[in-house]
Parts: sequence; C-alpha cells; structure tokens
Amino acid sequence: MKKSILLSGNEALARAACDAGVKAFYGYPGTPSTEVFETGARHIAKLDDGRAAEWAANEKVAYEFALGTSYTGYRAVVTMKHVGLNVAMDAFVNSALTGIQGGVVVAVADDPGMHSSQNEQDTRFLADFANIPLLEPSSPQEVYDFTREAFELSEREQLPVVMRMVTRLSHSRGPVQPAATTLAPTSIGLPGGEDKNHWMLIPSYARKRYRSLRDKLPELVSNVGKHNRLTLHRGSRTGVVTAGMGRAYFEQYLQDNRIPPEKYNRLEISGYPIDPQQLEALVRACETIYIFEENYPYLEDKAIPYGKGVCTIHGRRDQTLDIDGELSIAKLREALEGRTVRGKVDATMMAEISGLIQVRPPKLCVGCGHTDAFRAITTALENLGIEDHRIFGDIGCYSLGILPPLSGMNTVVEMGASLSMALGAAMAGMSPSVGVIGDSTFFHSGMTTLLSAAKSHLNLNLVILDNSIVAMTGQQLPVAADIAPVLARAIGFGPDQIHTLAPLPKQTAANIEKLEKIFSEERPSLIIFKRKCIQAIRRKVYPASKKQEIQDA
Repeated sequence: MKKSILLSGNEALARAACDAGVKAFYGYPGTPSTEVFETGARHIAKLDDGRAAEWAANEKVAYEFALGTSYTGYRAVVTMKHVGLNVAMDAFVNSALTGIQGGVVVAVADDPGMHSSQNEQDTRFLADFANIPLLEPSSPQEVYDFTREAFELSEREQLPVVMRMVTRLSHSRGPVQPAATTLAPTSIGLPGGEDKNHWMLIPSYARKRYRSLRDKLPELVSNVGKHNRLTLHRGSRTGVVTAGMGRAYFEQYLQDNRIPPEKYNRLEISGYPIDPQQLEALVRACETIYIFEENYPYLEDKAIPYGKGVCTIHGRRDQTLDIDGELSIAKLREALEGRTVRGKVDATMMAEISGLIQVRPPKLCVGCGHTDAFRAITTALENLGIEDHRIFGDIGCYSLGILPPLSGMNTVVEMGASLSMALGAAMAGMSPSVGVIGDSTFFHSGMTTLLSAAKSHLNLNLVILDNSIVAMTGQQLPVAADIAPVLARAIGFGPDQIHTLAPLPKQTAANIEKLEKIFSEERPSLIIFKRKCIQAIRRKVYPASKKQEIQDA
C-alpha cells in the first residue's frame, strides 16, 4: 500500500487524473482553480510519457481541446473557475448532446465569498441546466477518489462529469491515500458506427441526441446515487441536508461538540442529479430540516416544495444562514443552536486595539508599469479638460487601478468587456472613449472587438497593458506575445493608429503628451503600454532570449 501524502484539493484532483491515465490537461488560469492544471503539468513532465498540458486562450477553447482529445479515445481534464464556465457554456451544453468517447472531467472551482471573483455563481445550476452529472467532494481524499470515479462514470454514461470544487477545498490540505495501481494513457478508439453521428449536431441528429439525453436522466440519478446517503434514526425529528464543504463543516461540528450522530436524520449529497425520493423521505421523517450547502440554495429550493405543510426548512431562503458568503462551522453552530457564537476577542477588546491596526488595501506592486500607464492616461484626459473622465476596465491585476490614488478605471464587468463597452460608449457619443485591457485578457476575449473597432471611424482608444504574463493568477505565460500590432494592421488599422509606449516614470511626461494627441483624434487607435512584470522578472518566469542565454552561460 502506498503511503498517504499531504495534498490540497486541487493537487489531489490533478494527481488522481494522472493516476487514472489522463492524456491531457487543458484550461485557462483563474483562482481558485489554477493549481489543478499546474500540478498536472508538473506531474506529467516528470512522467515524460507523451501526455500533454496546454493553457488555452480562453475556457471555451480549452473545453474544445478536451473534446478533441476525447474524440480520439483518450481521457482529458479541462479546468476553470466558475465564471470561466460561462465562457465555455456553448461547448459545455452541446457536449452533453455529442457525448464523449474518452472520459472528460470538467474541474470547476466556485468561489463563495468572492475572494477573487466578480460573483458567487454556483456551478450546480449550470450542470443541472446542461443535464451533465456533477460530483461534489468534501475533502482532498474524496477529491482524489471522486476524480478517478468520474472518469469511469464519464465513459460509462458517455457524458462529461463535473468535479465541483470551492475555494476552501481547492486550497486546503489533507492526507490523501493514492490508489495502489495507476493507469497509463490508453485510447479506446475513435467513435465508430452510429456513434459517429453523435458528434454532428445538425438538427436531424441533434434532436435524437437531445431526446436520448433526457431519457438518460433516471439512469444518471441511479448511477450517481451511490454518492448520496440517507440516514434516518428512530426518535429523531430533526434533519440535516449537507453537501460539499457543508458536509465537512457539519462533521467537524459534531466532533468538536461531542454530539452523537443519532441526534440528526441526515441526507448527505455528493452526486448530482439527486434522487427527489430521498428528499421526500427525509421530509416525512422530520419536523425541522437544516440545509448546509455552498453557495446558492440549490438543494434548499428542491426541498421546500416537499416540506410545505409537513416540516420547516431552514437555510439561506429563510435567513437562518446568510444568502451570500461562505459557510463556516460557526455559522452552522449559530443555525443549529439558535444563538450567536462569540469569538475569542470580545467587542471591548476589539475597540481598544482597532486603532492600532493599520488598514492595508490591496495595491499594485511597487514599480509596476501599470501604475505609470494609469497616471499617463488619467493625466492626459484631465489635461484635455475632461474632468469627469470614464475609463472602461477589465479583469486582471491591473483591476487594482480602480482604487485611489490612481482611480484609473470605472468599470470591471467580465473578461473582455472593456473594449466592447468602450466601443458601445463611443457609438453612443462618448469622445474620447477609452478601454483598458491586459494582454492575456485581450487574447482571451478582446480580439473580436478589434474587428469592429477598426471600421468604426470613432474616437475610440483601445489600450493594452502588455506585460507578457498572466500575472494575477501566478505568472503563467500567455498563449501569444507581441502580435497585437500585427493583428491590428491585418484588420485595417493604419501604422499611424498603432502606438507602443513604455510605462516608465522617466517616460511619463512624453507619454502624456503623446496620449493627448491620440485622444484628440476622431479615429480609432490601439495603444500598447509594453513593460514586463517586475515580479515575473524576479521569479525568472520569462523565457530567456538568445542574448540572455549567452550571458547566463
């Protein structure tokens, strides 16, 4: 038997996939999911047996990479954070109709509490919408075990399987006992016979595939049902429904407070779609039910109709738990015991020490080129007499430019929105209109706006903050570099509409003067602030140039 090893949830998922014979990892970096790909890439580099690991330009492309690998009969993992699944939705939904050949595990990390995200979106709803099975572990060991089972389930049902992670599970560590045996990547062959038609979603085939998918639902409920457990105790009239980290926290609550498990009837959920008969049975056995799940009231909404007139359901809907934010053991205890749990530091002591605690809001790194770029942009607009200037921003570490003293962006919506919103504002009459985007985000979902911008004839200024790195998620290399000017020229930008500036303190005055001139022109422009990330330089992330290689030698 192999020794147990200490792994985070993300590391356990990657290790399990490698042990299960995965051929490739694909994805787009996004906290809290990034380490799934990075761990997998490091592991297969050591194995050196022909496997692949490839960051994609965006999540949709990554998902399609995985489908291509699956079509050849091999297993694949595609990883992203919850908002990334929005980008991949077209491929995600349609993959339920095409089905899969080699097993596909879709590792999606949700972010309750929005530690590094725009929303608290719950992937269970999207899996439900797409009719794709989902497994929800509660510990690194379950992550490992469920991932290996997910590949088997995927190939048995010929469907992708979602592994739903959340921030705490992705980044928490625990002992993991790896399987005694591991598998090498092995193809089960290309689709043959009638299966070849499944991948061609023209209406005549797609209608049959959709009916087949809907008919498969009872089978899915049965096959994932082994991950769900209903336990009823004679004499108990209080029930608890737990899922994911809610299950982990409840187990910890019982253990910490030495509460006998027999006190509660329990429905433990780890697999979806769920069997509604289990919910109905729990409701019939209880007077009161508490539901602990991250992060939307998905299970609660399914239980409420069964509970009407039969029992009381407590959760996020009735404000027993907050409608937003992460679960915690303290929140479970407050709900179950009906009282506020006080911490070790009381209000009086906190008042005494609060003045000694310095508030340190997040900010761009000292010496970051983005700081110089924002100062040049905002100063140029002010010099032109635009006092209440508005700058459309995007997702990346440069989002910190929103905060004072820079106040360099006024919107952050989703990946790629800055350029499209800037164009929309320009068409509505804003002049000059300025949109700021990072180089990786530009390749992710900003390039298509460039097509419309080139023919707009508007005072539209598209600014790329190019540090040749995906800095915010840990300094991954982007899929491309130095090609934005080439793309712009190819689609109609003239050489005098493309500008490359160095965001350095000594260049700020010249950059302001240049921007004042650009912002005054009634035509579209592409402005590239190009300077490498100082943290990536310190970590020696960038590939060495030939000149640097000679110096290092």
